Amino acid sequence: MPATPAPFDLAAALLRAYETNDRINRYLIEHLDDAVWSAEPPDGKGRTIAAIAAHMHNVRLMWLKAVLDKEERDGRIPEQLDRHTVTRPQAMRAFVESHDALWEALDRSLRGGGRVKGFKPDVAGFFAYLVAHDAHHRGQITMLARQLGQPIGQAAMFGMWEWNSRGAAADAEREAAKKAASTGARAAATGAAKGSRAAKTTKGRGG
Repeated sequence: MPATPAPFDLAAALLRAYETNDRINRYLIEHLDDAVWSAEPPDGKGRTIAAIAAHMHNVRLMWLKAVLDKEERDGRIPEQLDRHTVTRPQAMRAFVESHDALWEALDRSLRGGGRVKGFKPDVAGFFAYLVAHDAHHRGQITMLARQLGQPIGQAAMFGMWEWNSRGAAADAEREAAKKAASTGARAAATGAAKGSRAAKTTKGRGG
């Protein structure tokens, strides 16, 4: 008799898809030529690529303020990016921070009735909105890089559509972050223990 397949966890799948979407954002930024990051559009109108990246992050912050209650916001909403001064490393770090904060909000809604404060109709629509917004601006960045004479390489263009590969990269990053956090916690605990033993030894010698 064939084994019964495990139930499909739609909430977990959607959260992983959102994580993959953010990894694609950063994958695109990684593959831009330095010359186009802050270059003005050829016609002199519209946002620079740096400004588009800042906008993507800052819109996430807008939604975090909408979906979180006031008492939940402290320490959970990252800093805004300045469209005029943001660097690529800053944008990459900011994307991770705003993604992580929204991931938590999505997780809570997916597992808590499906409602999202400040957004209708539900968490599925909110998820689709967030991904669509990022994808729209990825298209703008890709087009602008081409207009500026430094198009995204063909391998990277295809790479943005390799959902499984980008998802695997996101998984690896998450596991590395968990390991680093665990190592840091162990190091802190070890340091505290050593400090406590040293204090006891000093006190004992003083007595």
